[in-house]
Amino acid sequence: MPTLTVSRIARRCGLSRTTLLYYESVGLLRPPRRTAANYRSYTERDVARLEQICAYRNAGLALADIRAILERPEDGASAVLKRRLAELDAEIETLRRHQRAILALLQTKSALWRKGMITKQKWVSIMKGAGFSENDMHRWHAEFERAAPDEHQEFLAFLHIPREEIRSIRKWSRGYREDAAR
Repeated sequence: MPTLTVSRIARRCGLSRTTLLYYESVGLLRPPRRTAANYRSYTERDVARLEQICAYRNAGLALADIRAILERPEDGASAVLKRRLAELDAEIETLRRHQRAILALLQTKSALWRKGMITKQKWVSIMKGAGFSENDMHRWHAEFERAAPDEHQEFLAFLHIPREEIRSIRKWSRGYREDAAR
């Protein structure tokens, strides 16, 4: 039975060598046999398992969910995949609410922006009316700060928010993005 090195199996599955070794270290892949020279030696069975892992990762499953599926193949992946589909539906609905809020703002933008009639309180009310939770609004600010920091500053000033509060919001927005990445 032919065997594969770590670099060959990684390349074959479109992964980095580091990712493959990480999957091994967290138990998704069983440690392979070793050659007399102590090199990892993967089999076609290992390739098949790694291809399963890749398929589930491409579907957006967390490594813990993939482990659960692989450890209990008799239970099937159905429950985990249905749960992930529900999560995706919720994420899509959140994005659609964001779209609706932005469209509503664009429709009223010229009148509100010209007259300076919008305040922080009105803005928060609009966002909540569009279905944004506090966490959604925090993510919105973090994304605005990441994508367009100057415009974020200008927008906050437009809402008549005091300078010190603007500094605090922008600092928090940058930190929120970093915390979410961890």
